[in-house]
Amino acid sequence: MSDDGCVIEAENLTKYFEMGEVEVQALRGVTFKIKRGEVVSIMGPSGSGKSTLMNILGCLDIPTSGEYLLDGENVSHLSDDELSDIRNRKVGFIFQSFNLLPRMSALQNVILPLRYAGANKLKDRAMTALEAVGLADRVHHRPNELSGGQQQRVAIARALITEPSIIMADEPTGNLDSKAGKEIIDLLLNLNRESGTTLIIVTHSSEIAGQTGRVLRMRDGLLEGGV
Repeated sequence: MSDDGCVIEAENLTKYFEMGEVEVQALRGVTFKIKRGEVVSIMGPSGSGKSTLMNILGCLDIPTSGEYLLDGENVSHLSDDELSDIRNRKVGFIFQSFNLLPRMSALQNVILPLRYAGANKLKDRAMTALEAVGLADRVHHRPNELSGGQQQRVAIARALITEPSIIMADEPTGNLDSKAGKEIIDLLLNLNRESGTTLIIVTHSSEIAGQTGRVLRMRDGLLEGGV
C-alpha cells in the first residue's frame, strides 16, 4: 500500500480497548487515503471513534491491527519514542483548549517544538510563524494577556513552526465565539492554500465541515459510506 500523492494511507485500522472484562471496539476496520495538501474534516457523534482515529493519525497511539503510512513511512507498530520523534517532525497539533504554557510569552510558546527538535535560528523562525498568523505585535504577551482568538493563533503558529506534513486541528473553534471562530477557520484555510500543508479538522460543526474539501463521517467505529 503506497501512493506517492498521499500523505496519509490507512488500511483496515482497528483499535480495541480492554475495559475490565469487556473489549471495546473503537475502530472496526477503517480504510481511506488523504492526498498531500488536502483539507479534510472528520465528523461523528460521541463514541463514533473519531477521537481514537485522530490519536492514531497524529501518532499519539498505534492501531491494534491494520496499516498506517504517514508521508510514506509505516508508523503502525512503532515504539513510544519512535512515535514521539515522528510527531515532532511530521505533525502539528491545534487543540480546542489552546494548550499554551501560561508563564511563557507567545514567542516562547511557539519556539518550544523547535527546542525539542534541536533546530537552529529559533527566534527568527518563531517570529516568522507569528507574523504569518497576524501576531507580530503580540510576541511578548503571555496567554492571559491575549484573547481566545489570539491564543489560538499562537497555537497555530506553534503547529506550523516545524513545517509538518499534516496539521491536526481538534475542535479548534470550540472555545471561541462565532466571530473569532470564523477568523481561525479562515486563517487555517488560507495557510493551507499558501503552504500546501495537509489540514485535518475534527469538528461537530457542519458549517466548518462544509468549507473543507472532503468530510469523513464516523459512526460506530466505521466510516459511513466506506470512504
